Amino acid sequence: MKLVIAIVNKEDSSALVQKLNKSGFMSTKLSTTGGFLRAGNVTLLIGAADERVDEIIGIITDCCSKHTQIINSASVLNAEQYFTSLPVEVTVGGATVFVVDVEKFLKV
Repeated sequence: MKLVIAIVNKEDSSALVQKLNKSGFMSTKLSTTGGFLRAGNVTLLIGAADERVDEIIGIITDCCSKHTQIINSASVLNAEQYFTSLPVEVTVGGATVFVVDVEKFLKV
């Protein structure tokens, strides 16, 4: 048994959960915030048999695409600590996936 932990963009999460459910996977959805952009993410906890992990990763790959976004970032102009906001292009979306062994699984 495996636990798949998938951190995905908030906008991709609804379609992902629906597709996982249609494929017979149950998940627990946690609202999380990313440290870099401080943007809304969703962390999904998905329990699965070892042989179905690749299927889950395939579904995540289909639903969570990377794209670029322009954000404003504060940068220091000089030693006197003047700040300005400069546009920066960053890659957002996609997914970060962890697969860990489950020693024991109980549904009570």
